This record gives sequence, C-alpha cells and structure tokens, in this order.
Amino acid sequence: MKTVFVYGSFNVLHPGHLRLLRFARERGDKLIVAVQSDQLAGNTAHVHEHLRLEGVQSISWVDEAFISSEPLTALITRLRPDIVVKGKEHELRFNPELAVLDEYGGSLVFSSGETIFSSLDLIRKEFQNLDAHTIGLPYDYLKRHQITPARLADLLRQFSTLKCCVVGDLIIDEYITCQPLGMSQEDPTIVVTPIDSQRFIGGAGIVAAHAAGLGASVEFISVTGQDASRDYALTGLSAAGVNAQLLVDDSRPTTLKQRYRCKGKSLLRVSHLHQGAISAKLQKQMLAAIKKALIGADLVVLSDFNYGCLPQTLVDQVIVMAKSRGILLAADSQSSSQVGDISRFKGMDLLTPTEREARISTRNREDGLVVLAEQLRQQASAHNILLKLGEEGLMVHAAGDNQGSGWLTDRVKALNSAPKDVAGAGDSLLITSAMTLACGGTIWEAACLGSLAAAVQVGRVGNTPLRPEELLHELS
Repeated sequence: MKTVFVYGSFNVLHPGHLRLLRFARERGDKLIVAVQSDQLAGNTAHVHEHLRLEGVQSISWVDEAFISSEPLTALITRLRPDIVVKGKEHELRFNPELAVLDEYGGSLVFSSGETIFSSLDLIRKEFQNLDAHTIGLPYDYLKRHQITPARLADLLRQFSTLKCCVVGDLIIDEYITCQPLGMSQEDPTIVVTPIDSQRFIGGAGIVAAHAAGLGASVEFISVTGQDASRDYALTGLSAAGVNAQLLVDDSRPTTLKQRYRCKGKSLLRVSHLHQGAISAKLQKQMLAAIKKALIGADLVVLSDFNYGCLPQTLVDQVIVMAKSRGILLAADSQSSSQVGDISRFKGMDLLTPTEREARISTRNREDGLVVLAEQLRQQASAHNILLKLGEEGLMVHAAGDNQGSGWLTDRVKALNSAPKDVAGAGDSLLITSAMTLACGGTIWEAACLGSLAAAVQVGRVGNTPLRPEELLHELS
C-alpha cells in the first residue's frame, strides 16, 4: 500500500486545501494528514487545534488525520510515507524533509492540485440528499377517493407481509461526473474530464431492491454476462436483501448504461448491451427458477426493457403459472429508446406504460388519453392502467365493477416539484403500486402511493432502494 503524507495548520479549509488533498489522495492508496498543534503552530493558529482537525477529518479523501507536536522531520522519520506532498509555493524553498526522504527512498512532490476545483463531497450529495420540501401530497385526489394518509401508511406497513417475485432485465447504471474543460480547437467538440463515478443497480434489479427496501421478501430472476458488472450486481442485490438468481449467458454482457453528467446535467449516455432473445436452454432454466420462486408468492412483477430476458414464450408460461396460483400480476415494458409492445403481457392486474409506449403498442397516435388507455386495456386484457405522463403526472385508468358502470379515469399530479433525475421513476411507481394492490389496496390508493414513491425517487440522482420511512415521513 502506497501512503501519502500532507502536513499543515489548516486554519480555515478553502478550495486550495481541497485541491491539494485531492491531488495527494490520487497519488497513492492512503492519505495521512498531520495537523499542527496549537503549541507548534504558535501565532499562525487562528482556530483551535481540535476544530482544525475536525475540518480535515470531514474530507472524504483523508484516510487518517491527527494532531502533531513533533517536528516535521521527526514525524516523517517515524511514519516513513512513500510520498510527501507540499504546495507548489514550497518548490523553490529549502525543504528539510527532503534529506529524510532520500535516506529511505521516499519522494517529495509539489502541487497545488488541479487548476479546476470540484468538491466530490458536494457532488456526491446530489446522489444522496433528498429535499422533502419539494414533495407534496395530492389532497384533492385523496378527497375525491376518500383516502386518508393514515390508510396509505397502513398499506405501506403491510408490505412486510408480502413475498414478491421479480423477473426481467438487469441493468447497471453508472453515473460519471465530469468537469468541463472547454471546446476542442481541432473540431467543434466539447471536452470534459471525468472526476467521479458512481454505480447503481437498475432495471428489474432496482424494482426488486425497492420491494426488499420496502419490507417484502423478494426473489429476483434475470440473465447476465460473466463479467464485473454481474459481480457488482450480486453484491449490491445481496446487500439490499434480495435473493437473486442471475443466470449466465456467455453471448452477452451484463447491460451497462453510462451517463456522463456535468453540473447536474446529462451530457451523453452510452449503453453496453445485447438485445437478442435468450436461448431456449436459458428460458427453460429461468422457468424452473421462476416456478420455484412462485411458491408462496403474493405478487409477480415482469420488468421488461426489451433486451431479450423476457421472450414471449417465457412470458406466456409465467402468466399461466401465476394465474393458476392466484398470484397478482404486474408488468412494465420500457421502450424509451427502442421499440416494445406492452400489450404482449396479457391479463395483467396492472400495467404502467408511458404515453409513448401505449401509443406504440396500440398504433394509436391521434386519440385522447382516455380512449388510448382503454384501447390498451382491452388489447392487453388488463385490469388497471397507470399511464405515466412525465411532468404532467399520472393518469389512472381502471376497469369498472360488475354492475356495468364501465371504466373510470382520474389523474394524480406529479408530486415532486423539483426532480433531480427522472430515471428510475417508473420502476419505483411499478413496484409500489403493485405491492399496494397485493395488500388489498384499491387502484386509487395504489396510484397515490406509487406516485409518492416516484416523487421520492426523482428527488435524488441515481437508483437508491426506497425505504418505508421515506414514504411514511411524507404521509405524516
């Protein structure tokens, strides 16, 4: 392990310090920082030593920090770091530690860090922090359907009694945060440099992780390649509490979607994938795994991204098995950048298409939303449709009762007024709405809880499994 050492007083942490510490951490495997004690720093210490130490310890690049009253040369002799980093302004001065470093083969490096400053601590807050003030409940909608927040909270608590089986395309989402450098002088190309990368489980994998995060017992079945992305998925799904069976297809990579972002905006998306249907042999293996997972299941969710994991023959067999056991069925077929047909999932209790996906499936580009939703419902023999309308919210389209009242329609507005990342909204809506129905909730209650889950999800960047307390907080 290569250790890097930085020494200083660190009165008030500023961008110059952060640039230097980031540069130092990138030079090795472990960064050690010594903060001069008040005794040693003398009049140069304007802030108490413990406060200065806390400031340094709060920086994610620093692995170890301590207060030191030793002279610098004695400290380096004791620690024997591989590299000592000092500011560029010391390069032409006398540096007493150089002789000590020469004795054991250490090196002295001068740098003020990158000329462009980006704090990874600030960047990563975008992935973690949720601003609850941007989320609001649809009180008019709740009043129309005589739904109370307490009733929704009760349904949410019942999620822990469910056993869910999720089948579909696993995706790994990688967010690469970049710093802009400018425009290339050779051709009109934007030039950036990557400064951070974060990976998340996506696709049907995050549907399963949401279900587990909300308390359910979850079986997840999918197909991957034999690669590092598969290993990452297995580790992440296990940590999320999902029992995952990932069958290996040597002819394809695990689907990886890379999003290059800068200052909160997406610059470019690159997808590494294979869209061909899985082989008959793999279909047989998947069916056997699904049959076993259906024992005691309350809900089956088919999460399709049109990457070949759910060929029609397999889908039809799963539907027959689930219906014969009285298990509730929900499906989504996302085709944001490719052609799909959500109506191929016949007899679902719940379908959650976007308007575009519904129009592709029905080949209806002219009629209004109500007519469109009813056409899709009949074409797919579905019971309920939640039509996703992006920033316009959600249209609920439900079959009527047996007394001939016909189909009914309502709308839930978008519940987050300041979304950060809309990717993953549909996945959280799908699983939360389906779990609500599986607990005996109405389609109106399912639409509201699903919309609330989507509002929480889009309030942060990247897919993070939902937790009951996040939704209960909004309902309180």
